[in-house]
Amino acid sequence: MQNPAALPMPSEEMKIEASAHCDGPCGVYDPASARVAGEAVQSMTNKMLGLVCPDTDDGAAMAAYLNTMSRYAAIKEEEAQKCKKELLVLWTDFFKPQHLESIPDLHQTFWKAAKLCSACKVEVSSAHAQELMDAIEVIHYMFWAAKERDVPWIRAS
Repeated sequence: MQNPAALPMPSEEMKIEASAHCDGPCGVYDPASARVAGEAVQSMTNKMLGLVCPDTDDGAAMAAYLNTMSRYAAIKEEEAQKCKKELLVLWTDFFKPQHLESIPDLHQTFWKAAKLCSACKVEVSSAHAQELMDAIEVIHYMFWAAKERDVPWIRAS
């Protein structure tokens, strides 16, 4: 491979200007991925709260219970982190300063939703899981309004 310093510089006619809103200008954004992750958080939370602890003297039953509970907790935390990542991408990459004119509570809405993702990771709270889903629904409508499209809120579960 040649030394980059030794390569000829393109002439003014050959220069191409490129700009992008993020590192990979794919232009594909959709709050659906956050919704699906949020639904998984809510589902795992409800499953954890519904799991009945067996008699602690029954070793096999306790092992099965702890295995199931730990799997539910791991999935809940993973999906809450995925949800937060998806929300942050929308917030920081899709939405622009001009959106604040039509959506003045945009920053507060996303900040609250991200905090709810964290709360859902460290707690087993059906109330916080529902609040997260409610926040994602608000973001869904904000997003599609910004794109001037009417897309209904539909849950997978």
